[in-house]
Amino acid sequence: MTEIDFIRTIEHSLVAGSIAGCAVDLSLYPIDTIKTRLQEKKSLNKRILFSSLYSGVGSVLIGSGPSSALFFLAYNLTKQTVPISSQWKTHMIAAAFGEISACLIRVPVEVIKQRAQVNRDLRLLTIVKSCLHHEGLLGLYRGYFATLSREIPFSVIQFPLWELFKRHWSSKQGYSVSPWQGALCGSLAGGIAASITTPFDVAKTRIILAHHSDVDAASHPLKIIKNIFKQEGFTALYSGVIPRTMWISVGGFVFFGAFELATSFFFPNNI
Repeated sequence: MTEIDFIRTIEHSLVAGSIAGCAVDLSLYPIDTIKTRLQEKKSLNKRILFSSLYSGVGSVLIGSGPSSALFFLAYNLTKQTVPISSQWKTHMIAAAFGEISACLIRVPVEVIKQRAQVNRDLRLLTIVKSCLHHEGLLGLYRGYFATLSREIPFSVIQFPLWELFKRHWSSKQGYSVSPWQGALCGSLAGGIAASITTPFDVAKTRIILAHHSDVDAASHPLKIIKNIFKQEGFTALYSGVIPRTMWISVGGFVFFGAFELATSFFFPNNI
């Protein structure tokens, strides 16, 4: 990779990634709120479930762009530098590195966001201060490894599928996919990955929403999944699977569509 290619990759990843992250998180935030409330242990009535659906959106405004930009930066740089002939393996490795990098920003945002979604009357600043006071800085990274245990499997399924679907569609029509075609590929790939990895999402949500004294807060995601299965049954592992799959399928269309559109507009040579 030349110096010019390196700079272009950085610019492309930061600009298109930021646009994609903000577009999907802001447009589909209400569905994510409903999913989070469904996965909480408390029973909810419909009035509470569907009220204040934009609680905690401020944290998304601050974190979604940078975390998505960081993901694509790590993803694209890894994809172009890993000396592996298999495209599928390259995309899997690149996606894993992308998630590890992005979660440095995404996890604190998720912690604040999800606590705001289930505590509708609290301000974001109050949630941050309370977290730092009672749990310290590490409290903002509660569930970091649980999040990775969900995001890495999700991304190593989603991104290779997205690249595969695009490559197959481009081969069939004889030219590169358009932004809306890339969006459809992302939607399908995201829906498949979302449904498969829902148990990890449930475990991650339980960890983040657990009180400091709860056993769940310090448990390994696989242990939590095992406990949920024993105590609540198999269906509990797929709590919120419908809104999660719907959110990520539609979100995949918005996310990858925005990324492809930004690429075609700002970086036409990267298509």
